[in-house]
Amino acid sequence: MLTVIFILIFLDCILLTAVVLVQESKGGGLASGFSSTTQVIGVKRTADFLEKATWGLAIGLLVLCLGAAAVGDKTENVEVEKKSSIEEYIENETILPPPEAAPTPAQ
Repeated sequence: MLTVIFILIFLDCILLTAVVLVQESKGGGLASGFSSTTQVIGVKRTADFLEKATWGLAIGLLVLCLGAAAVGDKTENVEVEKKSSIEEYIENETILPPPEAAPTPAQ
């Protein structure tokens, strides 16, 4: 299941990149090729479609990423709970008792 989600994320990223690259800033892009005055309605519809496609793909990418995180493999959390080798060494190290008081020399 997770592999399918990753494939969908990859395809969504490719489509989102393509849609963004087709657009041009300030309403140009694919719509700029149809800039004659008789096709103003067509240009507006093309720009609206590209904007809606961008928003749809971006929201889809967000949903897919959240879904991948929710479905993700839970075994990774087990590895985080393992103790590091330093912590294990400290716990296994025997603590020496405090040194006994040395006898004072007789005067």
